[in-house]
Amino acid sequence: MSTHTRTVVFTDLEKYTDKVVGADREALRKLIADHEKTVVPVLERHNGRVVKNLGDAFMALFSSATDAVRAGVDLVELATREKAFTMRVGMATGDVEEIDGDAFGEAVNLASRINNKCPSGQIWFSAATHACMNQSELAWEPVGRYSLKGIVGEVQVYRAVPATRAWLPEPILQAVRGGRLVRIQRGDPLPALAPDPVILLEGFEPGSGMLQEVVDSLPVVDPAALWMTAYKVPPADRDRWTRAGHGLVIGQGAAIDRAITETRRPPTHTTSADTIILDVSGTSVLDLVMAGLALPAVPMSEVVAGYSYDLLADGRWVNKSDQGVARVDASPEGVRLSAMAPGILVSGQQLLPGESVLLRGGEQIHVPSGTITFRRTQGRAYLGLMVADTLSRLGIAPGQLAEVGREPNHPGLALPDRRGQDNIRWCVGSRAARARESGFTLDRALAGRRQAAIQLGPSGATVLSLHDRCPTYIYDGEGLEQVIGPRATSPGDLIVTGTSVIAVKEPQA
Repeated sequence: MSTHTRTVVFTDLEKYTDKVVGADREALRKLIADHEKTVVPVLERHNGRVVKNLGDAFMALFSSATDAVRAGVDLVELATREKAFTMRVGMATGDVEEIDGDAFGEAVNLASRINNKCPSGQIWFSAATHACMNQSELAWEPVGRYSLKGIVGEVQVYRAVPATRAWLPEPILQAVRGGRLVRIQRGDPLPALAPDPVILLEGFEPGSGMLQEVVDSLPVVDPAALWMTAYKVPPADRDRWTRAGHGLVIGQGAAIDRAITETRRPPTHTTSADTIILDVSGTSVLDLVMAGLALPAVPMSEVVAGYSYDLLADGRWVNKSDQGVARVDASPEGVRLSAMAPGILVSGQQLLPGESVLLRGGEQIHVPSGTITFRRTQGRAYLGLMVADTLSRLGIAPGQLAEVGREPNHPGLALPDRRGQDNIRWCVGSRAARARESGFTLDRALAGRRQAAIQLGPSGATVLSLHDRCPTYIYDGEGLEQVIGPRATSPGDLIVTGTSVIAVKEPQA
């Protein structure tokens, strides 16, 4: 039985169940017929062969990855234009067995899983499809790495960009919301730049001399703060631009204008289940700020051989997430950072999704939420600290005692209590097996409910350890010192406990 390399395409009607609930037989027949009349001609026009019609979904095979992606783009644009359906398209390329008119193989399974993960109105495809298609003919961008049901490992996914759509990367979204985006059109004079600008060059030809002249005429800015709009970009020009540490916004002018306008509109809600509100006294003279991730050394007590944490776009560290933008992996080798989405830079060098680098001390890591500093620690307790300020802070007034821990007394700063063991690589042996079965996690094992306290007295601030088994440390820029008795602290110090870093800061104005 022979196999052939094919690109497998799945299309799916959004909210199909909602449409058919309560519909009579005639309405249901019309919906299915209209769906077929819309989808099949587009697939066949691009040399695709329909294998299955499942009512709300089609499966098709293409000999050309480029044709398959073009068909997906045309389908989504047609559905958007006619407003009859909302559709999503997922695809993957690989060996396929065709038996009795049906198709089987890993590429079929992967395309189905990608389609299930794909949001409405988008076209997602696998790394193999990306490698096989003509990358100069199509507008595309990386989306991220995903764990998909039934698929071993994580899968790098890409997105085709229709002419009518543009998705703004997180740094551009934040710059628009913060009023820091400077848009420079081709032929415009260079404007005066406010502090900490994000510059978006528009209408320039990638790789052109005119683009280089404008870049050379700009004042000194962080390479990560320089972006360019483009649509269909030759791979060599794309690689040259992104390797220099710059970013791309994929989309045509009108679509990018709409996306920026939408971003500037006031949000329709102001609360979130993830929002943390702290009682900060207006008379505080010292702030405690949740400032990042502490990375315990491994192997650990014959239990943990290594572990990882994923960084979300808003700056939170979680055990594991499909929405992560970067991942840190701790092993006896050291700390390795992997990019899971575009826009990650280490010491000014762009990391493409899927690429990784072993971190050294003092490196600056640019991520969508800002800048993270990797501080390498000297000692056996921790490998290093990923340090970046967040909005979670607690003010301390004179005479107050503030606790930190997983469940601190008021006033207190709660440490993350991340559940789940997906991020842990276990040692071999009975001790690791018992820990795994008992629900061991790094966050719960290394920090107590009431871990430490910071007291502000007449002579200054003092850190006290409240836990007899989980140690607390102070990092003063030189190294870690375990808190045994009362230990003086001052602004600039970092309190390290469990997997959390807490910065001691002067209060914000």
